Amino acid sequence: TVGTAVVNYAGDYPGAVEGELWYDSTNKDFKYQYPNVTAAGSWRTQANLNTARKDGGGFGSYNSAILAGGASYGSDTETWNGSAWTEVNNLNTGRVLLGGAGADNTAGIVFGGFTHPPSQHRADTELWNGTNWSEVNNLNSARYRPAGSGTSTLAIAFGGNTPPNNYTGATETWNGTNWTEVNDLNTAREAAAASGTSTANLAFGGYNPSTWVANTETWNGTNWTEVNDLNTARFALGGSVNSTNTDALAFGGSTPPTVKANTELWNGTNWTEQNDLNTARGKISGAASNTSNVLAFGGETPGPTQQAATEEWTGAGAAVGAWATGGDMNTAKKQTAGAGESS
Repeated sequence: TVGTAVVNYAGDYPGAVEGELWYDSTNKDFKYQYPNVTAAGSWRTQANLNTARKDGGGFGSYNSAILAGGASYGSDTETWNGSAWTEVNNLNTGRVLLGGAGADNTAGIVFGGFTHPPSQHRADTELWNGTNWSEVNNLNSARYRPAGSGTSTLAIAFGGNTPPNNYTGATETWNGTNWTEVNDLNTAREAAAASGTSTANLAFGGYNPSTWVANTETWNGTNWTEVNDLNTARFALGGSVNSTNTDALAFGGSTPPTVKANTELWNGTNWTEQNDLNTARGKISGAASNTSNVLAFGGETPGPTQQAATEEWTGAGAAVGAWATGGDMNTAKKQTAGAGESS
C-alpha cells in the first residue's frame, strides 16, 4: 500500500523538490532528489604493472591501454584491460624515452626513443595491431623524449632531443603511412606532455635547455600558439593524451632532485590545481580519452627507483545526481538530478 503522505507517480516525478520523497509505481522504488554538485577529482590505486619501469611509450584509455619499452632499454609490452596488466608480444627494437599514440590497446604506434648499446637517438616507428608490432616508416628527425598523441592512422609527434644533444621544437604528423614535417613549437623542449589529436593538440611542460618549463602551447592543425602556463613547471610529466586541447590533465613530473605528485586541470584557458597523485613520480606514462577517467602508470621515484604503480583519476567536475532506494531499501541506484534516469 502506498502511504498517503508520499506522492505516487509512474516514473520520475517532475514536480519533486529537493529532498522530497515519492513512490515510482512503474519501477516499484521509493525515490528522492537533491541538486547536482561538482565532485573534486581524485586518484585511486589500481593493479601494478608486471614490470616496473620509467620512460616507456604509453597510449590508450583508462580501461584499454598499452605500455611499451622503457625500463633498461627494454622491449616489454603490457596491455591494460581496466583491471589488470598482461604481458604481450615485445617491440622489435627495445628502447627508452619513446612516444606513443593510440586510442586503445588494439591499435597504436610508438616512435622515437634511445637505445644502448650503441647509444643512439632513434627515428623508428612501430605499429601495434592488437597482437604484434610491425616496423613502419620512420620519423623524419631521430629523437628521444618526443611527446605525441592521436591514433594509429592520425597522430602527432613534437619536441624531443635530437643528435648530438639538442632540444627541438620539430613537429611531425602521421597519416597512417608517413610522417610529414609541419610547423615547430614556439618553445623547443624535450619531455613535454600532450593532449589532443593531430589537428588540435596541447603541449605542456618539458625541459629546455637547462631548466624545466611551464610553457603551454595549443595546436590548431597548422600553428602552435602560446597560452597560459602550468602552475608548476616540470618535465617528464604525464598527460591525458587522447583528451582535447581544451580539456586536459597534467600529472606527476620531475624538478630534480624532487619528483612531483601535482595534478592540474586545463579548461581551455587556465590550469587549476587538483588533488595529487598517491605516488609522486616523474618519467610517468598516461592514457585517457577524456579528463573524467585518466590512467597514470610507471615512472620513477628518487633513488632512483622505477615504479610499477598504476592509478586512475576519476570524477574531475563530474556531476553527482539524486539517489533512488530500491523496494527492499538495500540497493542504491544512481540517478541524474531532475531527470531521475539511472546512470
